[in-house]
Amino acid sequence: MAKRTDTQPTAPHAADSHDLIRVHGARVNNLKDVSIEIPKRRLTVFTGVSGSGKSSLVFGTIAAESQRLINETYSAFVQGFMPTLARPEVDVLDGLTTVITVDQQRLGADPRSTVGTATDANAMLRILFSRLGKPHIGSPQAFSFNVASVQASGAFKVDRGADRTRTVKRTFTRTGGMCTHCEGRGTVSDIDLTQLYDDSKSLSEGAFTIPGWKSDSFWTVRVYAESGLLDPDKPIRKFTKREMQDFLYREPTKVKVEGVNLTYEGLIPKIQKSFLSKDKEALQPHIREFVERAVTFTTCPDCDGSRLSEEARSSKIGKLSIADACAMQISDLAEWVRGLDDPSVAPLLAALRRTLDSFVEIGLGYLSLDRPSGTLSGGEVQRVKMIRHLGSSLTDVTYVFDEPTIGLHPHDIRRMNDLLLRLRDKGNTVLVVEHKPQTIAIADHVVDLGPGAGSAGGTVCFEGTVEGLRAGDTVTGRHLDDRAAVKETVREPTGVLEIRGATAHNLRGVDVDIPLGVLTVVTGVAGSGKSSLVHGSVPAGAEVVSVDQGAIRGSRRSNPATYTGLLDPIRKAFAKANGVKPALFSSNSEGACPTCNGAGVIYTDLAMMAGVATPCEECEGKRFQASVLDYHLGGRDISEVLAMSVTEAEEFFGAGEARTPAAHRILERLADVGLGYLSLGQPLTTLSGGERQRLKLATHMAEKGGVYVLDEPTTGLHLADVEQLLGLLDRLVDSGKSVIVVEHHQAVMAHADWIIDLGPGAGHDGGRIVFEGTPADLVAARSTLTGEHLAEYVGA
Repeated sequence: MAKRTDTQPTAPHAADSHDLIRVHGARVNNLKDVSIEIPKRRLTVFTGVSGSGKSSLVFGTIAAESQRLINETYSAFVQGFMPTLARPEVDVLDGLTTVITVDQQRLGADPRSTVGTATDANAMLRILFSRLGKPHIGSPQAFSFNVASVQASGAFKVDRGADRTRTVKRTFTRTGGMCTHCEGRGTVSDIDLTQLYDDSKSLSEGAFTIPGWKSDSFWTVRVYAESGLLDPDKPIRKFTKREMQDFLYREPTKVKVEGVNLTYEGLIPKIQKSFLSKDKEALQPHIREFVERAVTFTTCPDCDGSRLSEEARSSKIGKLSIADACAMQISDLAEWVRGLDDPSVAPLLAALRRTLDSFVEIGLGYLSLDRPSGTLSGGEVQRVKMIRHLGSSLTDVTYVFDEPTIGLHPHDIRRMNDLLLRLRDKGNTVLVVEHKPQTIAIADHVVDLGPGAGSAGGTVCFEGTVEGLRAGDTVTGRHLDDRAAVKETVREPTGVLEIRGATAHNLRGVDVDIPLGVLTVVTGVAGSGKSSLVHGSVPAGAEVVSVDQGAIRGSRRSNPATYTGLLDPIRKAFAKANGVKPALFSSNSEGACPTCNGAGVIYTDLAMMAGVATPCEECEGKRFQASVLDYHLGGRDISEVLAMSVTEAEEFFGAGEARTPAAHRILERLADVGLGYLSLGQPLTTLSGGERQRLKLATHMAEKGGVYVLDEPTTGLHLADVEQLLGLLDRLVDSGKSVIVVEHHQAVMAHADWIIDLGPGAGHDGGRIVFEGTPADLVAARSTLTGEHLAEYVGA
C-alpha cells in the first residue's frame, strides 16, 4: 500500500463548511429584522424577558421553515392531506437541518387519551398480552379500551354483469377490550334531575331550570310542551311511567309544532349533546357552573375505572392483567418487564424495556400508563414527548425545546441538563428557550433578545458565551446572578385551612394545616404530590380561586380585550359617547368589515401550497367598517384603541373624556401581572405560555375568593419579572387574601411566610409531608432535597 509523502494539511471538505444556521431579516411577530448565526452541533440557549421574541425566532421562524421545507419534499397529492404552513417572514434562512420540536403544547385532553396511548407503551403492552396472556382472548385489539366488540352479519349482492347477480353472506366479528358500561372512559356520569327541572310544575308553567331554556324558546321548551307526546299542563311528578320514559329518554322523533317540522329528543340525551359533549373549560362560566352542579362523575362500577372489559382483565401474564400493569407506577412496571424472558417476543420486550426505562431516566417514573394525558402539566407533557427521542440513532438533527425545566425541582434540573448535553454530544444542534440560570449556565452559545417585551423587544441584545452574557449590560446579564434573601420576619397566620386524610393519587393519608392570611409555598420534587394536595384535597366551599396551567382556549379572533371582558365597557363607552349601539364596536358583530368578516386579513387556501394571509384592502387590517371608524372616544376610534398597549390604555381610560372606571380596573390588573406591553387587540394565539398564565391570573383577580391557589406562576417568567411577581403576591396577601403557591423557584420559596415540602421522592416514594415551617428553618435544617437546594441558592 502506497504511503503519502506530502505533509501539507488537506483542504477542508466543502461539506464541512456548513456549520452555521444563518437567519437574516426575521420579522415574525415582534422581531425587528433580526439577523443571527447559530452554531450547529452545539447547545444554544435563547434568553430574554417574556414576550421579547424568543419563541417567534426559534419556533415561529427556524422550526416553522424547516417543517415547511420538509413538507414540500412530498408530492402534491400527499401535501393535500397535510397541514399547510405559511413561509415565515424572513429574508434568508440558510443551513437548516431537520427540526424536531419538543414543546409544551398539551396532549389531547380527550378522556380516552392516557400516558400509555400517547406513547408507544400501551400498544406494545397490548401485543405482549395478546401473545403471552393466559387465557388467550384474541388479537391486541381485545386489550384496547378504545375498541368496542362488534358483531355483524348480512347479505349483499355482487353484480356479475349481463343481468347476473350473486348473493353473498358475510359475518363480521371484532373482539375489543372496551368496557361496555363506561364505553372505555373509566367514569360514568350521573345527571341530577332536580337541577334540570322543578317536578312540582308543569311544562307550561316553566318547569325547566336549565340556563338559556326560556319558556317561549321554539327549539327547546316548546318542542316538549307542544310535541303531543306529553301533557303540558300536568306537573312532571304526575307523569305516567310511559310519559316519563318519553320525557327523559325517547329516541329522536320527528314532530310538528305550529306547522314546522322539528326533532323531539329525550331530555337526558339532549343535555348530553348540548352540554356534556363539549369541553367543560370552553363553556361560558354560568353554563360551566350548571354542568358542575348537575353532573357527577363516579368511577365505573363494572371495570373499577380500568376502562377494560371483564374478558380483557381475565387474561394474565403470571398474576398480572393488563389493567394491573397500566395502573402500576412506571418504575415498578419496568422492573416487572425486566423479569419477563420469552424468546418468541424478545424484540418486543427489548423495545418495551427501552421505552419504560426512558420514562424513569427522564424523571417520569412516578406516572402510571393509565394516567389521563389531560392531567399532565406542561413540563410533564414536554418530557413525555422527549421519550421517543432519547434512544434515537438520528444525528445532525436540530432539537428545539421550549423551557424544558418547567415543573422541575432544582434537583431534577440537573438530570434534564444531562439529557440536553447528551443530545448535543451525539452530533445534534440543540436550541433551548429558557429562563433558569442552571440551564443557561451549560450553554455553548447564548442569544439574548429584548431589551423589553412586545414592541419594545424583538432585537438581539447579546450573542456569545455565558461569561460574556454575565459581563454584558443586558437585562438577563444583570439578573443572571440574582439571589433572593430569606425573609427575616414572616407574617402571622389568621387561621388555617384543614386538610385531613388526603389520599388523592399518591398522598398517604396526609393531615396538614395550611395557614391562611399568609404566602404559603407548597414544594417538593416533581411527582411528590403537590398538585394532588392543593388541587385535589382542598375542602369544598373554601372560596378558592384556582389559577392552573390549563391552556387558554381562543381563536385568532380572541385577544386580551375579549378574554378579560375589557371590550364590554369599552364598547359601551363608545356607544354612549356617540349615541349608537354597542354592537357596532365589535369586529365579530355588526361593526365587522363585510369583506374580511372582521378578521382583518383575507385567507387564501392554495390547496397543497401554503395558504396566504393578506391584509384586507377594504379595512386595511383594522377589522371594522369605515363608518364605524368615524365614531370617536377621547379623539380615538375603536381600532386605534385596540392597537394601544395596556399601559397606554390604562392612562387613556383613567382620566379625561375617555374616563371609564370599569375598563380602567381591568387594565390595572393586567399591568399588575406584568402585561403592560401587550396590545389590547393582539391575538391570543400569539401569546407565550407565561403570558397566557398571567392573563388568566389577571382575570381571576376580579373574582371574589379568600384563597388564591397558583400553580407555578413563574412559568415563562424572566428572572427580572420574578421580582415583580413577588410584589404582586405580597399585594394580594396584604389586601387580606390567602395565597397558596405550588412552586419550585427558589426566589419564591425564600420569599414565602410558610413552606410545606412534600417527598421525599416521587410517586410511591413521595406523598408525605417532609417539612413544615418558615424558609429560614428549612435552610437551617437542610433536612430535605428542597432545603439543600434552597440553602445553596441563598448562599447559607
